[in-house]
Amino acid sequence: MDALEKREYYIILFDLYEAILTDKQRIYFKEYYFNDLSLSEIGTNYDISRSAVFDQINKVHQLLDKYENSLKLYSKYMKRLEILNEYSNCDNDTVKEIIEKLKGIE
Repeated sequence: MDALEKREYYIILFDLYEAILTDKQRIYFKEYYFNDLSLSEIGTNYDISRSAVFDQINKVHQLLDKYENSLKLYSKYMKRLEILNEYSNCDNDTVKEIIEKLKGIE
């Protein structure tokens, strides 16, 4: 998995499991991934060391992996997308309508 794929993977996992993380973990993750701040910038903003931010981001990665290994929400999500994409090109108009409705609730 290259860096971009890894980034996308963890962002999706974060979306799925965000509620399980602590406030601090959510803040650092969002600053790093969504606001594109460096570890040093995050550390400066929250008056902690760069290595503490690095440790927290790594801990979030480990927790997200652990949650996914247990709950498999990402795997189920990807499987649903695969099925939706498979049937979205079919000729049956009723099935196409259902697929479009389902895509809207992802």
